[in-house]
Amino acid sequence: MIVLISIGILIFTTITLCAVNHEELSLFGYKPYIVLSDSMKATDFAAGDLVISKKVDPTTLQVGDIITFQSTNPESYGNVVTHKIRRVIKSETEGPSFITYGTTTDTDDRQPVTASRVLGKYQFRFKNLGKVAEFLKSVPGYILCIFLPFFALIVLQGLDTVRKFQAYKRVEIDEMREEREQLQRERLEAKKMMEELLQLQQELLAKQSEDVSRVEQ
Repeated sequence: MIVLISIGILIFTTITLCAVNHEELSLFGYKPYIVLSDSMKATDFAAGDLVISKKVDPTTLQVGDIITFQSTNPESYGNVVTHKIRRVIKSETEGPSFITYGTTTDTDDRQPVTASRVLGKYQFRFKNLGKVAEFLKSVPGYILCIFLPFFALIVLQGLDTVRKFQAYKRVEIDEMREEREQLQRERLEAKKMMEELLQLQQELLAKQSEDVSRVEQ
């Protein structure tokens, strides 16, 4: 269980660290983004959620679609924002641009979103998973969810190795004791046989002496 949980957290953290806020990294066009504000809380998602957007052709976007884009608004320039399209502005030379807004305030963003700044179209969300991702990216989160489980795994593996080594040594000691006992038994049997041979030899010598005495008589 510790192994499975640790591997799952490690995979999730790796994907989060590598993919979130790095546009060049995605999986089949899908990419996760952590929601940092409640500008869409009224209808779709809130701060702390993890939203998944898919890279699409900007010319296919329509009013009502929710898009992820790089903002050019002065207060959030360069930040990644996910808002709803209120209006599409057509242009034959530069492609479409989009007037977007957050549904919570229902206020249009100050700058239109050009096609080149569209990162993808919103697909679905994981509620509060962004908070988990942010926590895992922090030092306490790494220690609690990554370091400690793997440290526990290493300790458990070490203890298991020690137990196996101790069991192996016990078996080895038992085998050595059995060998010593077997050698002792063999020595006792050999000694017994030697005593019986000596006794037999003495009996034979005594019998020969009796036979010689009878012959002389």
